[in-house]
Amino acid sequence: MSEILTVDLHPVFRSDRDIDQVLRSALFRAAAQKVGLLEIIAGKGSGTLKRRVLAKLAQPSLKKLYRRVESDPGNEGRILVHF
Repeated sequence: MSEILTVDLHPVFRSDRDIDQVLRSALFRAAAQKVGLLEIIAGKGSGTLKRRVLAKLAQPSLKKLYRRVESDPGNEGRILVHF
C-alpha cells in the first residue's frame, strides 16, 4: 500500500473555518502527492465533528479528488479517504 497521510482535527475542532481549511489543504496535498489514503482523526465524542467532516467531503468540488470515503470499522473516530 502506498503512503498514508494523517490529519488530526482535535486542535481546530472549534472553528468551522479552520476545519474547512485543514480538510481542503489535506485533500489537495494528498491528491498532489498521490497518497493512497488520507486518515482524518475526528474523535469519537458526540459525532458532530465527524458529521461536519463527512458533509464537507460530500461537496462536489472536493468529491472529485478522491475515490471513496469510509468510517474506520475498528475506530469510530477515524475517517478514511481513499484516492
